Amino acid sequence: MKKTEAAHPGILRGNPRAGRIRPFTERVQSVIRAIPRGKVASYGQVAALAGDARQARQVAWILHSTSEGEGLPWHRVIGARGRISLPRGRGGSEQARRLRREGVRVGANGTIALAVFGWRGRSGRTTALEKMDLNRLA
Repeated sequence: MKKTEAAHPGILRGNPRAGRIRPFTERVQSVIRAIPRGKVASYGQVAALAGDARQARQVAWILHSTSEGEGLPWHRVIGARGRISLPRGRGGSEQARRLRREGVRVGANGTIALAVFGWRGRSGRTTALEKMDLNRLA
């Protein structure tokens, strides 16, 4: 892989298809668009639904590099532990504000109850982390 591809993994460079979006990037964008208002998904969940569960960091990069231009609901993607990953002042406060506007309860430290607000995606199964949230709420 060329250095430019590593720096910009969502775009194919140095070949005849330069400037075209990679298939994984397209799948990630499709999954993010499918997250309904009032629900959240983790970076890893998005990666798994897009076809490669090991690419959570790639999902973060795709969001960083394409969310504004593609109109993606970036604020609906959070960390695996049910927390906003972005720091305050660097997008975290804006993410919390947008989620609250959609009816998601966001704790003071950016936590979100996945058992309540987590999107189950295409499988509809409850994850182990969501089960832990349910036990805390009980």
